[in-house]
Amino acid sequence: MSVRPEGAPIWADAMYPDLEAAKAFYTELFGWSYDPGTEEFGNYTQARNADGKHVAALVPQMPGAEGVPPSWNLYLAAPDIAASAEKARSAGGTLMMEPMQVADFGTMVTVQDPAGVMFSLWQPGSHEGFEAVNGPGAFCWAEVNTRDAAKTDAFFTSVFPYDVKKVPDDKVDFNVWQLDGGPALGRMQMTDDFPAHVPSYVNVYFVVEDCDAAVATVQRLGGKLHFGPMDSPFGRMASVADPQGCAFSVIDVTTTQGEMPPME
Repeated sequence: MSVRPEGAPIWADAMYPDLEAAKAFYTELFGWSYDPGTEEFGNYTQARNADGKHVAALVPQMPGAEGVPPSWNLYLAAPDIAASAEKARSAGGTLMMEPMQVADFGTMVTVQDPAGVMFSLWQPGSHEGFEAVNGPGAFCWAEVNTRDAAKTDAFFTSVFPYDVKKVPDDKVDFNVWQLDGGPALGRMQMTDDFPAHVPSYVNVYFVVEDCDAAVATVQRLGGKLHFGPMDSPFGRMASVADPQGCAFSVIDVTTTQGEMPPME
């Protein structure tokens, strides 16, 4: 797979208090199968789509993290992770650890931006990240939802070479961060529609073949519908949470409605 540019989404994982329940949920929802985890790497469990491609990972909750609600963690590509980490620190971000090499798989560090957005950097070794994107059961998009757009914009554009495009809409403050002329990530200012207890976070989107059917599956398995389904020029989408409270979005990219919004 070609090398992803600095700042491009490269991988996603989520940590769960009940790993087996999470695996069962995503198997039912996305058709995922799993590589065997090993104790050497904390039973880190990679998921495969129907074509056998690695699309994400599920992780047992670490000791000391009891009570922390599970969430999807997005990794951004960092071909020189030491340089990216230093830029993040200089821009006011907090490194949750120093860059850590994970065997020959690659090197990672988790970062918090000044508005509280958590994400990770990944410098690939033998693990190059997503083996498939934009298809059923695979990652296709992510949005940085922030309580303080000014702080988040200043931070991310200092760390990564994003070209910022604004969607002109009086109802929502939404930017698209582009790399190499194409969209890489979205950035949305959180409004009062978000419950006050919800912090800044990254919302990860996975592709489904039928959004309404996916929502019904989530609810049947004990998850919740937070928003949608709604039609858009990008696809029919919904925001949901799994039975353990981990939030994410699903989108049917083949069912679109309306014209693509202009960007300034």
